Amino acid sequence: MVTPVHRDADLREPVGLESHGLNPSGVINWNLVSSDLISRAVERKEGVLSKHGVLVTRTGERTGRSPNDKFIVREDAVEENVWWGEINVPTTKEIFINLREKVRNYLNLQPELFVQDLFAGADDEQQLAIRVVTENAWHSAFARNMFLRPSVEEVKNHQPEFTVLHAPHFLADAEVDGVNSEVFVIVCFSEKQIIIGGTRYAGEIKKSIFSIMNYLLPLEGHLPMHCSANVGENDDCAVFFGLSGTGKTTLSADPYRPLIGDDEHGWNNEGVFNFEGGCYAKMINLSEVDEPEIFATSRMPGTILENVVLDDDGVPDFGDVSLTQNTRGSYPLESIENRVVSSKGGLPHNVVFLTCDAFGVLPPISQLTPEQAAYHFISGYTAKVAGTEIGVVEPQATFSACFGAPFMPMHPSVYADLLSKKVAENNASCWLLNTGWVAGGYGNSDRIKIRWTRALLNAALDGSLNDAEFIIDERFQFKIPTSCDGVPSEILQPRTTWENGGEYDQIADKLAEMFNDNFKQFVSGCSDAVLSAAPIVLNN
Repeated sequence: MVTPVHRDADLREPVGLESHGLNPSGVINWNLVSSDLISRAVERKEGVLSKHGVLVTRTGERTGRSPNDKFIVREDAVEENVWWGEINVPTTKEIFINLREKVRNYLNLQPELFVQDLFAGADDEQQLAIRVVTENAWHSAFARNMFLRPSVEEVKNHQPEFTVLHAPHFLADAEVDGVNSEVFVIVCFSEKQIIIGGTRYAGEIKKSIFSIMNYLLPLEGHLPMHCSANVGENDDCAVFFGLSGTGKTTLSADPYRPLIGDDEHGWNNEGVFNFEGGCYAKMINLSEVDEPEIFATSRMPGTILENVVLDDDGVPDFGDVSLTQNTRGSYPLESIENRVVSSKGGLPHNVVFLTCDAFGVLPPISQLTPEQAAYHFISGYTAKVAGTEIGVVEPQATFSACFGAPFMPMHPSVYADLLSKKVAENNASCWLLNTGWVAGGYGNSDRIKIRWTRALLNAALDGSLNDAEFIIDERFQFKIPTSCDGVPSEILQPRTTWENGGEYDQIADKLAEMFNDNFKQFVSGCSDAVLSAAPIVLNN
């Protein structure tokens, strides 16, 4: 048996792996820095370097999250707080313990393990100490990119509150192990552990910790958010809610507004704080012109490109989606020059809901009342377009409560009530920003130009849009500006961009019905004011 060896750059662990039931026989790599981890990943053939020295990896068959393989252990400690159902799927403590034992045995036999002691949450009062134990150097580098990196002194005193045991190459036996496939992501709150196996998609690591934060913060009266955030020169913080592909990362990376973070935040009594220490950006069709800050990171050593195809010269081809449309880049926040160093901002002045409407119905921007904001927050609407998934041949509405349902263990009303309370307390303005299509929708026109979207967003955030003339949309009831500097006025009212107004009405009613059908599951517990914000079907 090989005696465990520490390679930790003089960073020794205060809590050993035995506390997690591990007794590895091989090398334990404690808290290696990113450059060392990436070198080890290349040596171990976990990935290759691009022309610019960036690690490029592939995740195999699983190129995205596996929502059908995610479970929460059902036990007394969380029974009353978790919203059990198709999203928060229960499993038993017995299944967790049995599968965890297999994961432990598997990790114990690996020639090397990589351990990172990190934090989630930039605010000291809500900070969570975490540990990630994995068999792969590149997954350890990913974790180090994505979470907050402690100082040398903090590492010495690190006491993990939640631990991820990550075994991406270990495959479950669904029939024997009581899961749905060879992949599993199981959270056990009483054991303060997460076990992940069967998938190399790195996003499962960060999203599992996000789910933990989304459970813990509401218990303290604070709002966890699937959003990006930045801040203006007058400390006017803005948060951007949105599902994947709607523009959270792109729009929050603004040369005139320092970035707080691109995906996961908390809103407490002091303001907004990032959960993470990095960004996990979609790379599909990445443009140096439209997204210069993000594009620059794809050339920076320390970044990890996931499922990105390299050309013959070793340069990333962001238009090549032969592996997946969900190509990703993971990089530390330090890669973004224009950032808030503390990863914290003040109380938000503006709350922005992002949607990529492929039906061509929603306006490029609209202003919401607090009740409408609660309705659209609970709805969490965007649309899938043809080609993004097998079997999708026309636009499909997608609703994800709170713009992050897979990661929200509690009932959506818990998060919506917290949002409404904080919006009211801070007199924040709420906006719905469509980054998708008008003019007939997907297939009949191009997506709304990013420069127009930015102009509308900037006008909303700096207050100049408040001086515009607004009209009330008869179907969705929100306020739509009739003009904005730098944006063609004709696109602001979607119906006028369609060649056939009657066809617009038909599609708009169809979308309104989709909203209403989806919201039926949330009616219980919502106020009459929120319910009154539902869209009206005009032509039955």
